[in-house]
Formats: sequence, structure tokens, C-alpha cells
Amino acid sequence: MFRLSNNLIGILNFVTFLLSVPILWAGIWLSRQSGPTECEKFLDAPLIVLGAFLMAVSLAGLLGACCRVSLLLWLYLLVMFLLILLLFCFTVFAFVVTNKGAGDAISGKGYKEYRLGHYSDWLQKRVNSTKNWRKIKSCLQDSKVCKSLIDDGSTTTVDQFYKKHLSSVQSGCCKPSNDCNFSYLSPTNWTVSGASSYTNADCKLWNNDPSILCFDCQACKAGLLDNIKHDWKKVAVINVIFLVFLVIVYSIGCCAFRNNREDNYLWKRGP
Repeated sequence: MFRLSNNLIGILNFVTFLLSVPILWAGIWLSRQSGPTECEKFLDAPLIVLGAFLMAVSLAGLLGACCRVSLLLWLYLLVMFLLILLLFCFTVFAFVVTNKGAGDAISGKGYKEYRLGHYSDWLQKRVNSTKNWRKIKSCLQDSKVCKSLIDDGSTTTVDQFYKKHLSSVQSGCCKPSNDCNFSYLSPTNWTVSGASSYTNADCKLWNNDPSILCFDCQACKAGLLDNIKHDWKKVAVINVIFLVFLVIVYSIGCCAFRNNREDNYLWKRGP
């Protein structure tokens, strides 16, 4: 009869294999449906790689545990160990790079202002890269992050707008900086004057065109980083829980590997 640890590893990897099928299918489907935008092209490859990786690893664990193939189980444990190490390093890294940065509260405003210099140097370098920002900007524009403000149009008074609780991305990308002191016409339409005298470079980059707005502003990059910071912190907490689960699975896998070696030794020795 199979040992308990072998059964557990077999069941866990069978479930993982079933989960990998829709992930792989979704990646392939996206690659065929993707349009010409950078954002759409960016999504399909990671899903295909993740689905194929989960499928290969789960098959190795399943066959190794249930068919007593020690080599496959050894490879499975090696990949699991590397995954645990990688996840641990990423979790520590995520906590470190998201430790800095926060929005500045403005008196009389329901939203905050965001400064790129408040965030970690590593994150700043990522968004200051022209190649990276071109892809990110494409995603932001495709997601229509400013659509709700554009749709409000002239129905929103200046007092109502100043009381709005905008997201960090909306605050940085969809309106001019508070430093500019532009005259309000609508949430995404402002009267620009004296742009040459502004110390904040974002004031010169603002454009009332809905496809431009402040998507090239430093405040837009800062707003994105603030959003990433909060998301990464959530991911890091989830990673800690997932790490505990992986360590438990790895320990069970080690027991299954030991069982395989003992069973193979007994089979070779004979009655």
C-alpha cells in the first residue's frame, strides 16, 4: 500500500495539474485574441509560462509519488526548494522596496498629491525607463482610468471635484498638479496660463486632450508607484502564507521521497 505522504503529494499535485489546464488555456486564448497594444501583449506570455510550469511540476510530483519514480520526485523537490527560496527572496524584496512613499494630503482636497522622489530608487528607475513607461502608459490608457472623470464633464462643479476621493493613479494622471494653480473648467479640462514660470515640470506636460492629460507627468508615475506599493504589500502578506504552505508540502514530499527509496531498496533486496 502507498504511504500516507505519497498519497498526499499525489492528491496535491493532481489538483495543481487540474488548475494548470485553465491557466494554460487562458494564456493561449489571450495570445490569439490580443490586439496591437503593449498592454494586451504583456498579459498572455506570463500565463502560458505559469500554466506550462505548473503542469510540468505537478506531473513530476504526481508520477514521482504515485508511481514511485524517485528521479522525478527528486526533480520535483529540487524545483520546490528553488521556488521556496525564490519566493522568500521576493517577499523580503517586496517589503524593502515598498517601505518608502506616501501621498501628500492637501488642505481642502479629498485627494492626495504624489511625488516620484518619495518612493524607492529601484521603483523610480523602473518607471523612468522610457521603454517601461511606454508599455505602462499604454496599459493605463487602455484601462480608461480617467474615463469616469471625463464622463462627469461640466456636471461636476469645482467644489464637488475638490471633495472627490480620487485613486492615486487618477490623482497623478488625470488632473494637473496642485502646484500649477490652473483654473478649473471640468475634471479633465483646465485653463493653462503662465506655464513657463512653473517650477513643477508637470505643469508644462499637462494637456486637456483626453488621450494625453498628465500621462507623461512625474505625478502619474508616482501615483502608479503608490498603487503598486499597496498591491505589493498585499502580495507579500499572501506570499508569507503561501511560503508556509510550500514548506509543509516540501516536507511531505521529502517523506514521500524517503518512502520511495525504502520501497525500492526492499524491492531490489527481494523476499
